[in-house]
Amino acid sequence: MRTPDLDDLDRAILDRLQRDARTIAESIAVEVGMSTAAVQRRIKRLRETGVIAREVAVLNPKALGQAMTFIVEVEMEREKSEVLDAFRYQMDADENVQQCYYVTGAYDFVLIVTARDMEDFEGFTQRTFFDNGNVRRFTTSIVMRPIKVGLTLPVRSRA
Repeated sequence: MRTPDLDDLDRAILDRLQRDARTIAESIAVEVGMSTAAVQRRIKRLRETGVIAREVAVLNPKALGQAMTFIVEVEMEREKSEVLDAFRYQMDADENVQQCYYVTGAYDFVLIVTARDMEDFEGFTQRTFFDNGNVRRFTTSIVMRPIKVGLTLPVRSRA
């Protein structure tokens, strides 16, 4: 996908939307000095070109009983494409897995996983790692306290 050229107005709109996707076009128009219709057209273009990938509600894990967060590094037994693809698919389908990265280095994947408690996480490890003959090893770190959890990207121009 070709990255569209973004001007300062696009960046200002994106900055505002990623802080609060519910912001109405009229408010953004006032902030950036454009008409509401022009802001709406730009937002539509940003969605159509894939710059805006999704608009979601970010939920508080603790409020939903997912009180624990884990960072898990996974090394696969073999680096065959079908093994990696199967693991990717499994991670994508597991609702405990919040993020999954295919990485370079000592491990093949890094996961961010939430769980209700240690028993819930143990169930996750059993079905994900111990029952999977393609997983060589995994290492887990328990998040003591999140310092920064974000989904915002820097969008200001670098000029």
